[in-house]
Amino acid sequence: MFAAPSIEAIRRDDGAIILRSRMKLLPAARCSGEWLEHWARNAPDRIFLSERRGDGWARLTYGETLTQVRATAAWMLAQGLGPDRPLAILSDNSIAHAVLALAAQHVGIPVCAISPAYSLMSADHEKLRAMIRLLDPGAIFVAQHGAFARALAAIDGLHRATIIAGDGDGTSTVPLQTLITTKPGSEVDRAFAAVTPDTIAKLLFTSGSTGQPKAVINTQRMMTTSQQAKAQLWTFLREVEGGPVIVDWLPWSHTFGANHNFNLVLAQGGAIYIDGGKPAPGLFETSLANLRSQVPTIYFNVPRGFDMLVAALRADDDLRQKFFTGVKCILYAAAALPQNLWDALNEMSMATIGRPAPLVSAWGATETSPLATDCHFFAERAGNIGVPIPGAELKLVPTGEKLEVRVRGPNVMPGYWKAPELTAAAFDEEGFYRIGDAVTFADPDRPERGLFFDGRITEDFKLSSGTWVNVGALRVAGIAALAPLAQDIVIAGHGTDEVHFLIVPNIVACRGIAGLTETATIGEVLAHPSVRAAIAQGLAKLRTEAVGSSRYATRALLMAEPPVLDAGEITDKGYINQRAVLTRRADLVARLQDDAAPDLIRPGAGD
Repeated sequence: MFAAPSIEAIRRDDGAIILRSRMKLLPAARCSGEWLEHWARNAPDRIFLSERRGDGWARLTYGETLTQVRATAAWMLAQGLGPDRPLAILSDNSIAHAVLALAAQHVGIPVCAISPAYSLMSADHEKLRAMIRLLDPGAIFVAQHGAFARALAAIDGLHRATIIAGDGDGTSTVPLQTLITTKPGSEVDRAFAAVTPDTIAKLLFTSGSTGQPKAVINTQRMMTTSQQAKAQLWTFLREVEGGPVIVDWLPWSHTFGANHNFNLVLAQGGAIYIDGGKPAPGLFETSLANLRSQVPTIYFNVPRGFDMLVAALRADDDLRQKFFTGVKCILYAAAALPQNLWDALNEMSMATIGRPAPLVSAWGATETSPLATDCHFFAERAGNIGVPIPGAELKLVPTGEKLEVRVRGPNVMPGYWKAPELTAAAFDEEGFYRIGDAVTFADPDRPERGLFFDGRITEDFKLSSGTWVNVGALRVAGIAALAPLAQDIVIAGHGTDEVHFLIVPNIVACRGIAGLTETATIGEVLAHPSVRAAIAQGLAKLRTEAVGSSRYATRALLMAEPPVLDAGEITDKGYINQRAVLTRRADLVARLQDDAAPDLIRPGAGD
């Protein structure tokens, strides 16, 4: 399925280690528009984009997509959009979103997809306002004017953009239909021909976990070289007739869903079934319905999604058979996968089709478009993020007790939009991007066996004994020990004698343990003796398996209030910002250290 890894490791006198692939990066496409032009020319009737409409799927072929892209691009050019006046998209994944984004990229207009959470879930819209001020967009798209009315009102007066509405509502909006029925001329061809690998394709905002979100410049070269490397490593892609099929919810406002998943399908001439669900209570049922309707050849998700998928596959024989028979490759990314989920997927795959699931991972960031490493081999356990992709170099720098990893290559950003000081600080003296992560070798003597993510440099802390706490590894171990009751864990205990947990509970699983109905309040669920006893047992299990005081928690609290987006505690993909939670929940951190606090849970001490 994959190209065999061959890695060169150069150990320098300054202690740094340079890692690179011996596989040379082959020439990449000039721009993403070349992929679309190729498939519209060679497979015009092949389905490219599908989304749910009622009980069925609305579809767009490659030929139809290019027709709408050229028409929409003509309208954008006529409105004066260009390199300094990008297109902003506030809505979630959809066929319209895809057409608009591809149209902008086709003619050299940067596109910026902004997470809908900043419009629909924010109370003050402050981050959205900051984003629009920074972008100064030429046009803004919303799928439904009514749903985004509050957000549009919040940014009124901060921009000069034309508002495009998918539903045509709103007195001051332009209907999407106007764009896709515009008659394109030679100006579209000239603009497409002028696009170079250095042309800005898109701007992607970081999560804003520290300060205001930064807009990462993504050039055409970053996107196309990333996909060229993927094609060289995932050799099975050449054998998938009709191109790969994905059923995917991951948002296009993030690099995983957009640059990795969407671009992989476009580059390979496959099909995208846009999943309107996500791994959250009440929404994952939509994802399961879509999987029952269309089985993907490649399945992508984040660990929280796999947690919910494992439970669903165990309960549904038909879905389990379809899934493991049809899926050729399963990729988890963006956070480490707990070992219990890895084991569960492999056990079910063995029982269903007689072989283990092809589970792989990768690693990177918004600033690396996103692929920097790829696990293009069958790893022995969860967490292996692979080896450097062709064309990319890693520099591993000893930092304290860890190896800080930095990245250089054609997949790395030239900088942040309108932020020269932030750009300068992001790179070291040799031009390596400082990503802020740490890694460790699977086998220091055999670099081709891959790397493991070893946490964020800034998240780790010392206990009063001087022992370092590896937050990333402990978080994964804790979630596994407490499965399925912990949706996530925030690690506390900075400067104290012991590690403490703030647990983000899986309310559905906790309610099931307690035997309570949906009418029970969160407080009643979390206070139930069965829930507290199960958490205590999980903490005891972690303590029994741990080696050293930095690898288990002596006490924990269940958080009744989930992490808050506006406070920067969580992204819309569900990733916890440890520092922000600890700062905002200082009262909970203090209560963890209060021996008399009535809601403390200790290992083995159930009610």
